[in-house]
Amino acid sequence: MITGLGAAFFYLFAFIAIASAFMVIAARNPVHSVLYLILTFFNAAALFLLTGAEFLSMILLVVYVGAVAVLFLFVVMMLDVDFASMKRGALEYAPIGAIVGVILAAELVLVLAGSAFDLGQPATTALPTPDPAVRHNTAALGDILYTDYIFFFQIAGLVLLVAMIGAIVLTLRPSRPHVKRQSIVAQVGRKPSEAIEVVDVETGKGL
Repeated sequence: MITGLGAAFFYLFAFIAIASAFMVIAARNPVHSVLYLILTFFNAAALFLLTGAEFLSMILLVVYVGAVAVLFLFVVMMLDVDFASMKRGALEYAPIGAIVGVILAAELVLVLAGSAFDLGQPATTALPTPDPAVRHNTAALGDILYTDYIFFFQIAGLVLLVAMIGAIVLTLRPSRPHVKRQSIVAQVGRKPSEAIEVVDVETGKGL
């Protein structure tokens, strides 16, 4: 249980995380929404760090902030999307959104009131993490990941590699027009006369 100064930081990070999460869906500019999303990830990582789950905290920063959020930010900035036209039909889906919101709210209430439905904890249940004074959970997870589950870890990496190669192949398929490609043979066999063009500009008639 977090007490003292840790509790103050917990409430601070939790308040900022909730406020920034609300601004993700309230901001009209999609770039601002992504920036608020990054702020939410940072505060969620701080909450994980306060509870002693430093591995989850670093994973949240490296994976979501360093890859997903930044990639989404670049995609939003590069694509010319008319977000005003996309939001015009938002009222049509308001009833469905309200139903989903009520269901999520009910689930959150059940989670917060879980103590009333406590079924008891078996006496043989092991601790989720080792003692921090003896060994950090990051080292323990690393031992398990790279010893007991090394095969599954390598298979997951291979699947991600194949997915990345497939995305590149589909993006640069020959049937797509106006795609610039590099030809090593044409570059090596190019003559100096084809590389530059010397133009004799008369005095006073330049650019």
